[in-house]
Amino acid sequence: MAKQLPGRSRRAFVGAAITGLPATLFLRPAVASDKMTKLQAEYRDTPNGIYSCGLCTLFVAPDGCKVVEGAISKDGWCKAFAAVD
Repeated sequence: MAKQLPGRSRRAFVGAAITGLPATLFLRPAVASDKMTKLQAEYRDTPNGIYSCGLCTLFVAPDGCKVVEGAISKDGWCKAFAAVD
């Protein structure tokens, strides 16, 4: 059986790790990379048939999107398109 060093138990280590984990999650800064680039979204400035960003639930007027970085056109389209019900 392995010798245990005083004050260094597995239980103490796990307890310290669990205590420190939430702190690291709360200190994480929000970054713009949480959104897709236009290339990743396969964005284009023209509509896809009758579908366009202006009709998407993710569009933020006047020229934004909840999931694609940068300015977009309300007449554009990307693969993240989600039609308004």
